[in-house]
Amino acid sequence: MKTVGPGMEVDVAYTLFADGPEGEELERCNEESPFVFQVGAEEALPAFEQALHGLKVGEPFSFSIACDQAYGEETEDAVVALPKSAFMVDGKLDEDVMKVGEVVPMADEDGDEIIGIVVEVEEDVVHVDFNHPLAGLDLHFEGVVCAIRNA
Repeated sequence: MKTVGPGMEVDVAYTLFADGPEGEELERCNEESPFVFQVGAEEALPAFEQALHGLKVGEPFSFSIACDQAYGEETEDAVVALPKSAFMVDGKLDEDVMKVGEVVPMADEDGDEIIGIVVEVEEDVVHVDFNHPLAGLDLHFEGVVCAIRNA
């Protein structure tokens, strides 16, 4: 019987909680719409993959990942003041995006997409938080392995 390990594609159903099993529910993936990842392909947190290593289809799991092994602490450096000109679309300011709480997709210096959240809007600048939404949290996963196959 196959087990979770390098080179395998794995489907898992889980519930994710903040700061332990009694914490706030953050995310749920059910068996009809599982989280699918390839072990070793950097599609999941390394600590997540390690915790599932060796499990078989149908085996339940329950484990926690400390903040420093997940998305790290929130950092002030990740909150950036951008000129409103950065929000120009077709020569016009995109006012709909420049609202507190709006999700803003942007590109880093390597051209990779990064997601930020508008946290403050001033006259000439927009403050965008590029911390990962789960930064600063210990994560607790409870779930079951649904499928394992060769990648």
